[in-house]
Amino acid sequence: MGKMTLKLYYDLMSQPSRALYILLKTVNCKFESKYVDLRKGEHYSDEFTKVNRIQRVPVIDHNGFVLTESVAIYKYLSREGIVPESLFPKESQQQARVEEFLEWHHIGLRLHTAMYFRAVYLDPIIFNRKNTPEQTVGYQRRMETCLEDFSTKWLGRGHAFVVGDKVTVADLVAACELEQPRMAGYDPREKFSNIAEWYERVRSHFNPHYDEAHVIVNKVIAKNNKTNAKL
Repeated sequence: MGKMTLKLYYDLMSQPSRALYILLKTVNCKFESKYVDLRKGEHYSDEFTKVNRIQRVPVIDHNGFVLTESVAIYKYLSREGIVPESLFPKESQQQARVEEFLEWHHIGLRLHTAMYFRAVYLDPIIFNRKNTPEQTVGYQRRMETCLEDFSTKWLGRGHAFVVGDKVTVADLVAACELEQPRMAGYDPREKFSNIAEWYERVRSHFNPHYDEAHVIVNKVIAKNNKTNAKL
Protein backbone atom coordinates (compact mmCIF):
# COMPACT_ATOMS: atom_id res chain seq x y z
CA MET A 1 0.00 0.00 0.00
CA GLY A 2 1.29 3.47 -0.87
CA LYS A 3 1.47 6.51 1.29
CA MET A 4 -1.64 7.16 3.36
CA THR A 5 -3.75 10.05 2.14
CA LEU A 6 -6.50 11.61 4.18
CA LYS A 7 -8.73 14.33 2.78
CA LEU A 8 -10.97 16.32 5.12
CA TYR A 9 -14.02 18.10 3.72
CA TYR A 10 -15.07 20.72 6.26
CA ASP A 11 -16.17 24.23 7.13
CA LEU A 12 -15.06 25.67 10.47
CA MET A 13 -18.49 27.23 10.98
CA SER A 14 -19.73 23.65 11.46
CA GLN A 15 -19.24 22.37 15.00
CA PRO A 16 -18.58 18.70 14.01
CA SER A 17 -16.11 19.95 11.39
CA ARG A 18 -14.24 21.95 14.01
CA ALA A 19 -14.04 18.99 16.39
CA LEU A 20 -12.63 16.69 13.71
CA TYR A 21 -10.21 19.37 12.43
CA ILE A 22 -8.90 19.96 15.98
CA LEU A 23 -8.62 16.23 16.62
CA LEU A 24 -6.57 15.57 13.48
CA LYS A 25 -4.28 18.52 14.22
CA THR A 26 -3.84 17.41 17.84
CA VAL A 27 -2.78 13.88 16.89
CA ASN A 28 -0.48 15.31 14.21
CA CYS A 29 -2.30 13.57 11.36
CA LYS A 30 -1.48 15.34 8.13
CA PHE A 31 -4.50 15.79 5.89
CA GLU A 32 -5.44 17.51 2.67
CA SER A 33 -7.86 20.36 3.36
CA LYS A 34 -11.00 20.38 1.26
CA TYR A 35 -12.87 23.51 2.32
CA VAL A 36 -16.62 23.45 1.65
CA ASP A 37 -18.17 26.91 2.08
CA LEU A 38 -21.55 26.29 3.71
CA ARG A 39 -22.56 29.95 3.50
CA LYS A 40 -22.21 29.78 -0.29
CA GLY A 41 -24.15 26.52 -0.39
CA GLU A 42 -21.18 24.55 -1.74
CA HIS A 43 -22.40 21.46 0.14
CA TYR A 44 -25.33 21.36 -2.31
CA SER A 45 -23.09 21.47 -5.40
CA ASP A 46 -22.97 18.55 -7.81
CA GLU A 47 -19.25 18.19 -7.13
CA PHE A 48 -19.68 17.77 -3.37
CA THR A 49 -22.84 15.66 -3.71
CA LYS A 50 -20.69 13.11 -5.57
CA VAL A 51 -18.51 12.96 -2.43
CA ASN A 52 -21.38 12.94 0.09
CA ARG A 53 -24.89 12.23 -1.13
CA ILE A 54 -26.22 13.54 2.23
CA GLN A 55 -24.67 16.97 1.48
CA ARG A 56 -23.20 17.59 4.94
CA VAL A 57 -19.74 18.13 6.42
CA PRO A 58 -17.43 16.79 7.73
CA VAL A 59 -16.45 13.99 5.38
CA ILE A 60 -13.17 12.09 5.11
CA ASP A 61 -11.62 10.35 2.15
CA HIS A 62 -9.04 7.89 3.46
CA ASN A 63 -7.15 6.29 0.58
CA GLY A 64 -10.36 6.33 -1.46
CA PHE A 65 -12.61 5.18 1.39
CA VAL A 66 -15.19 7.95 1.83
CA LEU A 67 -16.95 8.21 5.18
CA THR A 68 -19.59 10.64 6.42
CA GLU A 69 -21.04 11.30 9.90
CA SER A 70 -18.56 12.52 12.50
CA VAL A 71 -19.20 9.83 15.14
CA ALA A 72 -18.62 7.07 12.57
CA ILE A 73 -15.45 8.91 11.53
CA TYR A 74 -14.10 9.01 15.11
CA LYS A 75 -14.69 5.29 15.53
CA TYR A 76 -13.07 4.50 12.19
CA LEU A 77 -10.00 6.68 12.85
CA SER A 78 -9.64 4.99 16.23
CA ARG A 79 -9.73 1.52 14.68
CA GLU A 80 -7.20 2.64 12.07
CA GLY A 81 -4.83 3.78 14.82
CA ILE A 82 -4.97 7.43 13.71
CA VAL A 83 -6.74 8.60 16.88
CA PRO A 84 -4.79 7.35 19.92
CA GLU A 85 -6.26 5.25 22.68
CA SER A 86 -5.86 8.16 25.12
CA LEU A 87 -8.55 10.13 23.26
CA PHE A 88 -10.76 7.25 22.10
CA PRO A 89 -10.28 4.28 24.47
CA LYS A 90 -9.93 0.77 23.08
CA GLU A 91 -10.87 -0.97 26.34
CA SER A 92 -14.47 -2.09 25.89
CA GLN A 93 -16.18 -0.41 28.85
CA GLN A 94 -14.22 2.86 28.60
CA GLN A 95 -14.97 3.00 24.89
CA ALA A 96 -18.64 2.35 25.63
CA ARG A 97 -18.67 5.35 28.00
CA VAL A 98 -17.37 7.64 25.25
CA GLU A 99 -19.88 6.21 22.78
CA GLU A 100 -22.66 6.56 25.37
CA PHE A 101 -22.05 10.30 25.46
CA LEU A 102 -21.73 10.59 21.67
CA GLU A 103 -25.09 8.84 21.29
CA TRP A 104 -26.75 11.10 23.90
CA HIS A 105 -25.19 14.23 22.51
CA HIS A 106 -27.17 14.31 19.24
CA ILE A 107 -30.53 14.89 20.91
CA GLY A 108 -29.36 15.71 24.40
CA LEU A 109 -27.07 18.63 23.55
CA ARG A 110 -26.69 19.31 19.85
CA LEU A 111 -30.36 19.56 18.92
CA HIS A 112 -31.25 22.50 21.16
CA THR A 113 -27.96 24.42 21.10
CA ALA A 114 -27.92 24.23 17.30
CA MET A 115 -31.60 25.17 17.04
CA TYR A 116 -31.06 28.23 19.24
CA PHE A 117 -28.12 29.29 17.05
CA ARG A 118 -30.10 28.72 13.89
CA ALA A 119 -33.30 30.45 15.03
CA VAL A 120 -31.68 33.45 16.72
CA TYR A 121 -28.63 34.04 14.52
CA LEU A 122 -28.79 32.21 11.20
CA ASP A 123 -32.42 32.43 10.07
CA PRO A 124 -32.63 36.25 10.37
CA ILE A 125 -29.49 36.59 8.21
CA ILE A 126 -30.15 33.94 5.59
CA PHE A 127 -33.96 33.93 5.34
CA ASN A 128 -34.78 37.32 6.90
CA ARG A 129 -36.92 35.30 9.31
CA LYS A 130 -37.15 36.86 12.75
CA ASN A 131 -38.56 35.21 15.84
CA THR A 132 -41.01 36.78 18.22
CA PRO A 133 -39.61 37.37 21.74
CA GLU A 134 -41.80 34.47 22.91
CA GLN A 135 -40.28 32.12 20.32
CA THR A 136 -36.75 33.14 21.31
CA VAL A 137 -37.56 32.52 24.99
CA GLY A 138 -38.86 29.07 24.04
CA TYR A 139 -35.67 28.17 22.16
CA GLN A 140 -33.60 29.45 25.07
CA ARG A 141 -35.62 27.53 27.65
CA ARG A 142 -35.22 24.25 25.76
CA MET A 143 -31.50 24.89 25.32
CA GLU A 144 -31.03 25.69 29.01
CA THR A 145 -32.79 22.46 29.95
CA CYS A 146 -30.26 20.46 27.92
CA LEU A 147 -27.37 22.55 29.31
CA GLU A 148 -28.61 21.80 32.82
CA ASP A 149 -28.63 18.09 31.94
CA PHE A 150 -25.10 18.31 30.56
CA SER A 151 -23.91 20.29 33.57
CA THR A 152 -25.37 17.96 36.20
CA LYS A 153 -25.69 14.52 34.59
CA TRP A 154 -22.38 14.45 32.73
CA LEU A 155 -20.09 17.01 34.36
CA GLY A 156 -21.48 17.06 37.89
CA ARG A 157 -20.27 13.62 38.85
CA GLY A 158 -17.00 14.38 40.62
CA HIS A 159 -14.60 14.00 37.71
CA ALA A 160 -12.76 16.47 35.53
CA PHE A 161 -14.11 15.46 32.12
CA VAL A 162 -17.24 14.03 30.52
CA VAL A 163 -16.50 10.34 31.03
CA GLY A 164 -13.82 10.41 33.74
CA ASP A 165 -10.61 12.13 34.77
CA LYS A 166 -9.03 12.05 31.32
CA VAL A 167 -10.00 14.13 28.32
CA THR A 168 -11.50 12.22 25.38
CA VAL A 169 -13.15 12.88 22.03
CA ALA A 170 -16.43 13.27 23.98
CA ASP A 171 -15.15 16.48 25.59
CA LEU A 172 -13.98 17.95 22.30
CA VAL A 173 -17.33 17.24 20.62
CA ALA A 174 -19.25 18.84 23.49
CA ALA A 175 -17.02 21.93 23.72
CA CYS A 176 -17.31 22.66 19.99
CA GLU A 177 -21.08 22.30 20.27
CA LEU A 178 -21.28 24.87 23.05
CA GLU A 179 -19.46 27.47 20.93
CA GLN A 180 -22.41 27.64 18.54
CA PRO A 181 -24.94 29.52 20.73
CA ARG A 182 -22.19 32.02 21.62
CA MET A 183 -22.54 33.36 18.06
CA ALA A 184 -26.20 34.03 18.85
CA GLY A 185 -25.28 35.96 22.00
CA TYR A 186 -25.68 33.18 24.56
CA ASP A 187 -22.60 31.92 26.42
CA PRO A 188 -23.35 28.73 28.40
CA ARG A 189 -20.32 29.40 30.60
CA GLU A 190 -21.95 32.44 32.17
CA LYS A 191 -24.83 30.55 33.76
CA PHE A 192 -23.18 27.18 34.43
CA SER A 193 -19.96 27.50 36.41
CA ASN A 194 -18.88 23.87 36.11
CA ILE A 195 -19.32 24.09 32.32
CA ALA A 196 -17.01 27.13 32.42
CA GLU A 197 -14.36 25.30 34.45
CA TRP A 198 -14.57 22.15 32.32
CA TYR A 199 -14.46 24.20 29.10
CA GLU A 200 -11.14 25.80 30.08
CA ARG A 201 -9.62 22.38 30.77
CA VAL A 202 -10.74 21.10 27.36
CA ARG A 203 -9.61 24.21 25.51
CA SER A 204 -6.24 24.14 27.25
CA HIS A 205 -5.72 20.48 26.34
CA PHE A 206 -6.46 21.00 22.65
CA ASN A 207 -4.72 24.33 22.18
CA PRO A 208 -3.28 25.88 20.06
CA HIS A 209 -5.47 23.98 17.59
CA TYR A 210 -8.70 24.69 19.49
CA ASP A 211 -8.29 28.46 19.19
CA GLU A 212 -7.08 28.14 15.61
CA ALA A 213 -10.28 26.32 14.62
CA HIS A 214 -12.42 28.96 16.35
CA VAL A 215 -10.90 32.09 14.80
CA ILE A 216 -13.92 32.70 12.55
CA VAL A 217 -16.42 31.85 15.31
CA ASN A 218 -14.68 34.25 17.70
CA LYS A 219 -14.68 37.02 15.05
CA VAL A 220 -18.45 36.58 14.65
CA ILE A 221 -18.90 36.73 18.45
CA ALA A 222 -16.71 39.85 18.77
CA LYS A 223 -18.57 41.58 15.91
CA ASN A 224 -21.96 40.76 17.47
CA ASN A 225 -20.82 41.97 20.89
CA LYS A 226 -19.67 45.24 19.33
CA THR A 227 -22.98 45.66 17.50
CA ASN A 228 -25.02 44.90 20.62
CA ALA A 229 -22.97 47.35 22.67
CA LYS A 230 -24.03 50.14 20.28
CA LEU A 231 -27.74 49.30 20.51
